[in-house]
Order: sequence, then C-alpha cells, then structure tokens
Amino acid sequence: MALAITFIFCIIAARLLYVQIAWGSDLKLRASDQWNREIPVIASRGIISDRNGVVLAGNQTTYSVFLRPNAVKDAEYTSAILGGIFSLDAQEILKKIEGGKISEVTVARQVGKESIEKLVAYNLSGVYYSRDNTRRYTYNEALCQVLGFTSSDGSGISGVEKFYNTVLGGTNGEITYTTDIVGIETEKPVVVYREAKAGDEIRLTIDMDIQLAAENAMKNVYNSSKAKSVSCVVLNPQNFDILAMVNYPSYDLNNVPRDDTDTLNLLSRNCIVSDIYEPGSTFKVVTAAANIEEHLRGNKKAFSNSYVFNGSRTRTVDGTKIKCWADHSNGRHQNQTLAEALNNSCNPCFTDIALSLGSENFYNYLSAFGFGNVTGLDFNGEALGMLVPQTAVRDCDLARIGFGQTIAVTGIQLACAIAAAVNGGNYYIPHLLKSIVSADGKTVSENEPVLKNKAISEEASAILGTMLEGVVTEGSGKHAYIEGYKVGGKTGTAQKYEDGHVASGKYVSSFAGFFPANKPEYLALIIVDEPQGTYYGSAVAAPVAKEIFEDIIRLKNIERYE
Repeated sequence: MALAITFIFCIIAARLLYVQIAWGSDLKLRASDQWNREIPVIASRGIISDRNGVVLAGNQTTYSVFLRPNAVKDAEYTSAILGGIFSLDAQEILKKIEGGKISEVTVARQVGKESIEKLVAYNLSGVYYSRDNTRRYTYNEALCQVLGFTSSDGSGISGVEKFYNTVLGGTNGEITYTTDIVGIETEKPVVVYREAKAGDEIRLTIDMDIQLAAENAMKNVYNSSKAKSVSCVVLNPQNFDILAMVNYPSYDLNNVPRDDTDTLNLLSRNCIVSDIYEPGSTFKVVTAAANIEEHLRGNKKAFSNSYVFNGSRTRTVDGTKIKCWADHSNGRHQNQTLAEALNNSCNPCFTDIALSLGSENFYNYLSAFGFGNVTGLDFNGEALGMLVPQTAVRDCDLARIGFGQTIAVTGIQLACAIAAAVNGGNYYIPHLLKSIVSADGKTVSENEPVLKNKAISEEASAILGTMLEGVVTEGSGKHAYIEGYKVGGKTGTAQKYEDGHVASGKYVSSFAGFFPANKPEYLALIIVDEPQGTYYGSAVAAPVAKEIFEDIIRLKNIERYE
C-alpha cells in the first residue's frame, strides 16, 4: 500500500511539474487571451524611393475599425450606425454581432479621418479603431510592374513590394486592455501599449528622371506603331544598376483593377523579366564577341577582323535552308568583313561563325553571357529563357542560334549579355536594390556590385564596341545616331511563331544601344512587339533609343565628345 501511495504521489507530482514547467507558458497565454483584448497597431510600411531619394511609394494615414460582439450593448443601433458611416450593409453587421461565434470582427479597413471622427462622436460600446496605412504611389502608372502593389492588409502582392516585403513591412504593435470573461471591458482596465516598429526604406537603383523619359518614349512608340506591347530596360553597363524599366500598356497603382483578375495579371506582368522571345539580330553581338575573343586566343577556327565573308548565298545545313533577311541579288552583302556584317546584319556570316566555333565552344560563351540561366535579378518570376541542350543541338540549330533564332531570351538576359560584351567583358548580377535605410534615416546596408564572371577580355570588348559604333554611324542603326556623341548598338527584327509555325505579319522589333561607345555608362534595350506597318528594328526601335539617350544627355548635362 505504501508503494502504491508513493507511486500515485509521484504521478501527481510529475503532472504538477509538467503543468507548471512544460505547459506553463502556454496556459499563461491562454489565460491572458481570456482576460485581455488587443487592438493592433499597424507598423508604418517602409517607403520605396529612387537612387536620389525621390519617394516612389509612400503611405497615407488611414484607420481600421473592429467590433467585439460580446461587448456590444445595442446590436441593432450599433449595426445601423456602422452601416451608415462606412456604407456597409447594416443587416450583415447585425448577423455578425448576434452570431456569437466570432470574438472580433473587422468592420472596415483603410478608412479616412473624417469617418473616424464621426464614429468617435457616437461612443459605441464594443467598437474600436486603430491606425493602419494606405499605400500611395507618387507617379501612378510609372514603374508600376516594378514597384508592384500591396493587399488590403498591407502585405506585398507583386514586384518590389513583394520581393522586399519583410524589409518594408516592419513589426506591428498592439494596445492590450483587460476585460471580463465574456470580453466586456472592465471599469478600470489596465492598458498596455506595445509600440510598432516601422519598416525600412528600400532605395532602388532606378533614376526616376530617366524612368520618366523612357516611359514617355515607350508610350510614343506604342501609339505610333500600334504595337501589341512595348518594353524597355536602361542599365549602367559598369555595374548593372537598373536605371529604368518600362512595360506598356500599364495600369494605375493607385487604382489597381483588383476585380478584373485577367486584366490585372496581364498589365502587372514585368515582361522584361518574365517573358521570353526570339531576339533575332541583336543576338549577333554575342556571336561576334565569341568570334573576336577566340581569334585573340589564337583559335584558328575563328575569323580575323579582316577576314572577308561571302555573305551572298543561301546555306543548307542538315537539309535546312538558311538565308539572310535581305535579297542578295545584285551582289548585296557580298564580300564583307565582320564589322560590315554587323552593319548589314547579314545572317550567313554569323552562321559561319557559330558552325566554325562548334557547339562546345559556342555554348561555353552562351553560358558565360548568362543564357540558359536566370540573371539573379532581385525580382520574383524571372524566366530561364529557352536554349536547346548542348547534347541535343544539331548543326542547323547552332547555325540559327548564331543569328538569334532557335533561342529564346528575356529582355533582362539580353541586356546584361550585351552590357558585358561592351563594358570590358564583366558580367555582373543585375540589381534593383541600391540600399536599405532605416526609418530614422540611417543606412542599414549598401548593395555593392557582384561580378559573376568574365565573359570576354577587355581587348575583345573594345574591338566589338568600335564595330557596334560603326553600326550606328554607317549601318542599320543610323536612326540612333546622335551628332557629337559616340553611340553604339545593334538592330533586330525577329519573326514570331504560333503553334510551331511562322506567324504571318507578326514581328518583334528591337534595338540594343549604348553610349559612350568607348566606355558605356548607359545601355538601353528597346522591344516593340508586333508593330503595324513598318516593322524593322532599325526604323521602329532605334529611334526610341535615340530619344531616350537625348533625354539622358539633357538631364545629366553630358558634354559632346567632339
């Protein structure tokens, strides 16, 4: 009997120890939850600004209204008052009050100060309010696909708002006060206030002056060409800072079409990052870069800068005919150097280069220039692009890749690849974040450029830059020429495919331009999807780059080279 009593006593003691130690914290929380009620204090969301501190996304002070059914004294009266102030269905509010299943009901969010002043005047029992924030975007449509937007509770849904949501969101606080067991506030409640911690500021690499100039230029070409859509990215080739990013058509961030999901998904998509397309002749920059580098390394299969290509013919590779975009009658595109082939954008010359270098060597350069992989941009939803696996690539595929077919890229991939080709061969990870700044103005962190790899040598890059300057002064890129400034670039015109076949009359017109050509500080990639009428990149996209560059020259007071 003594042993039995001792055993039972040990079990009781063990249970008491478990309740006090292992379970104690949880029981304290449950008791606190029964005898206390909390009103959330929403943290002020961090602002988003451009590289110069210009506010792009900020906050407007608004309020959230809550209701605790157990604390309401007159349900019908309260429902009627709340319905009238906030334009809500009073009967629905009444059902929630009398339902008895919910301890707290959110009546309204993001309401203005005037409505709260009306509410306070009625002094309704069981009704509370707290401050929240309504996001406000300074420039409405501008940069909308990059900035993104937030949900009604202030969490990031897309864009930078989503990618850096943890940094921007801060930490909410609360006001706690004592109640009785059914949730009615006691006569002399004990009130405890826990302060909210505001979110940090995200400072972007975006230059809003350049962004607005690009927005204006892209809207102009969208309207004049009657295109399906247009996109543009402007970056600094020396560190891959993103200075501007435009997709049009767009939408108003202060009036997000939340009720039309299909339209919202279409307009909020950052096509430069998430969509892929066949680049066409702009890709010849990469092929030319690989050839120049291999020639400098002593590869006898590469062509020298003085080598004369016979471009005036149609090649048959693996039974597939490959021809140039131009009619080669009357000796057009015949007997030309690599520089002249870039000027003329002659397909057969770049077919020769790709086939001569071979799949293994050429694919090494494709990898070095970032194709077949994401760039690492700090943004959600970046696409990989499409690249035929090296193990499966045929000579006819390789030949077409040489001039920008049988490969699909994102705009950011191509812009970064061309930037690396002309900046001395340095491939950096592109980025939108410049720095993080705390609410009290102190810099938390600076985002330094990260060199990913060396794609080509400085010597090869300098040679290529000179050739691409020639494309603008003498070749297909003449519409991007600016007197007194060294502008380089490459045009592109690619056919579109639907259901595995060439879509009649549908093209993607593009131009990749940069300046100064000898040490580029600005690079712009212009993409015009399905322009009507004239569709060549030289006529549709190149003038847009010129317009943007001229605005940059004016905004930054850049002196003439001559």
